[in-house]
Amino acid sequence: MKAFVFPGQGAQFVGMGKDLYDNMPQAKELFERANDILGYRITDIMFEGTDDDLKQTKVTQPAVFLHSVISALCMGDDFSPEMVAGHSLGEFSALVAAGALSFDDGLRLVYARAMAMQKACEKAPSTMAAIVGLDDEKIEEICKEVNRADHVVVPANYNCPGQLVISGNVEAINEACAKIKEAGAKRALPLKVGGAFHSPLMQPAQEELKAAIEKTEVKTPQCPIYQNVDGLPHTDPAEIKANLIAQLTSPVRWTQCVQNMIADGANDFTECGPGKALQGMISRINKEVAAHGIAEE
Repeated sequence: MKAFVFPGQGAQFVGMGKDLYDNMPQAKELFERANDILGYRITDIMFEGTDDDLKQTKVTQPAVFLHSVISALCMGDDFSPEMVAGHSLGEFSALVAAGALSFDDGLRLVYARAMAMQKACEKAPSTMAAIVGLDDEKIEEICKEVNRADHVVVPANYNCPGQLVISGNVEAINEACAKIKEAGAKRALPLKVGGAFHSPLMQPAQEELKAAIEKTEVKTPQCPIYQNVDGLPHTDPAEIKANLIAQLTSPVRWTQCVQNMIADGANDFTECGPGKALQGMISRINKEVAAHGIAEE
């Protein structure tokens, strides 16, 4: 069975989408529509901006969304998913590609999400760190030890076995990383991100996004979407909306999403969007399934 997956923030690079824009009239039309909706030329930043310009959450999220969705839509009949999933932001891309959200509504929601998250990031110094080579249970235990009301650190992204991202206040992350290294982790690397995504520190952003999501029409997707909050397949629009809202302050259960997709018959995964991060994660979750990008179709 064919599964299509969509990356999140961090996959961006300068020049992303330019080939699509230059060579496919459908892509050019969608990119220009996005420029009109956003009220500025995001394509200029995507195609020839600086890394720093592209790294701003309010730019990164719509940029990755646009590249991912337009890549999928330009596949034509080759885009034939029997199931979809997206990593964090990628969940919105997956919903548009699978017909649950319109292109315009999806872009507006992603931009609202990005702006709300950027505001939440500016309220308190916060960050994330990638932990490699330590059991999830041990990382969870250390986070519980360190975590308290004004000193937040929680598991944020269960990416694949042996790789978990934690999220929280800068000081709490530093303390947790020191303890995690002592416990035997191969690496505990602070990430270059604007804030503590998928943690309680995103609560103000969640309130803003909730209002936007509740006003947006979500249709039944053409196939199940395996959502980050629980790793399970969903087709009911009300459930999809509730999970999108919960996602901002909940961990991304990517390992569980992929494992459940495989258990339900997925054996061929295509990553739509910039980079190859999800292909690497899927291969580490299960070496028996095919994981590739669109170019290899």
